[in-house]
Amino acid sequence: MKLYIGNLAYNVAEEDVRSMLEEYGSLESFDWITDKYTGKSRGFCFAEMDNSSADKAIKALNGKEFHGRNLKINQARQNKKDKKRRRFW
Repeated sequence: MKLYIGNLAYNVAEEDVRSMLEEYGSLESFDWITDKYTGKSRGFCFAEMDNSSADKAIKALNGKEFHGRNLKINQARQNKKDKKRRRFW
């Protein structure tokens, strides 16, 4: 299951978020989202875990305070661009 992890403080390190999530299971993938001009965090990321680990992480961490902000963790929604795969002939 792919997770959205949002409302992260901008000064949080990627390693801190990874280690927090790995307490609930191993990560299959992790995408740290940064601003393309400044390279600074945009305050959210995506992680992929097996379903049972992801459910545990959501239940334990959603709304929990982390570096002064309440986390928002839920199942990531599919991007609209991914839904509309266009074919060019």
